[in-house]
Amino acid sequence: MENVGSLEEQALKRKERLKNLKRKHPSDENSSTNTSNAEAVVLPKPKFRSYRPQDETLQEAKLDDAQPAVVDNEVKDLLEAGKEKVVLQDLDISSLAPRKPDWDLKRDVAKKLEKLERRTQKAIAELIWERLKDGAEDNLGALVTMTNKVPDEE
Repeated sequence: MENVGSLEEQALKRKERLKNLKRKHPSDENSSTNTSNAEAVVLPKPKFRSYRPQDETLQEAKLDDAQPAVVDNEVKDLLEAGKEKVVLQDLDISSLAPRKPDWDLKRDVAKKLEKLERRTQKAIAELIWERLKDGAEDNLGALVTMTNKVPDEE
């Protein structure tokens, strides 16, 4: 029973430490309650960039709309730089194109194709077993040769 009392005391101490941490005040080991001396936490003032508050007290925190910067000079410089002739003979177009343009499609579909291949093989096996059960045991050799044929890969 002595453990229960000490556990409760430890729990109360832990709760007090957590409260103090929440208030961002160091815990005061001498006093168990430090709430009366605690200062109010100052919250940051909101800045409204795109929201127009309805309350007049919040109107002061509204920022003015941003004006776009003038980029005329930068655009003129870019246009003048673009007027220079680019030598296309030095560019090798074949090096720009990927060697296998559909590699990403094959990568994304590979898992789905594996599942379909397994299902297909399972369905073929089930069909063979059904035919065998229906009395086509005399055509067993033909069925085996049909299923063992490998299609020519292109």
